[in-house]
Amino acid sequence: MANEFPTNDPRNVWQNQPTEAFKMSAEQLRLKAQQRQSKARFEAITQITIGLVLCIFFARAIPATRELVSRLGFVVLSVWSLYLAYQAYRWIWPGRVKQQAAASVTVESYRAELEKRRDYALNIWQKAGLTFCFLGIALVLGPTVVRSLAAPRLLWNVVPVLVLLIIWLAVFFPTRRRRQQKLRREIEELKGLERESRS
Repeated sequence: MANEFPTNDPRNVWQNQPTEAFKMSAEQLRLKAQQRQSKARFEAITQITIGLVLCIFFARAIPATRELVSRLGFVVLSVWSLYLAYQAYRWIWPGRVKQQAAASVTVESYRAELEKRRDYALNIWQKAGLTFCFLGIALVLGPTVVRSLAAPRLLWNVVPVLVLLIIWLAVFFPTRRRRQQKLRREIEELKGLERESRS
């Protein structure tokens, strides 16, 4: 038959299957945008709180540290924590979704929020200042590593921080990739919905 899919090539079957139009009512769209807004607000508050707590923790370590290089590292980490909190507010805190807005306005504002989050995730090293975080960690740990060259047992003081850093990196990259893929899918769905509403 003419409309049967060719069964010998799975990729061809997958690519040629008919697709359904993405349909969502204005109320469903508003509800989804509000759920995204609540989730983003919670995430922003969490990151702001973490940034402020880290800032206080690192600031308290400054006078307790005797070495100038380590003290400078804690200063960098303290300032970075404030920067992290500010950027979380700037990039993650959601805009308002109007209750009575037209569906097209809701789609546009929802898509704009998703694109803002996507841009933050794509440029997280610059936007969250992770370079300064690692610089601060290097300055704090540097003197201990240098001293451990003469007394290797001092290297054990650095191991817990390095293990935590490795665990964080192992979790960070896959989580970041999944979030980017999810954001990309949602943005494409909304673009499809915008195209349908125009036609």
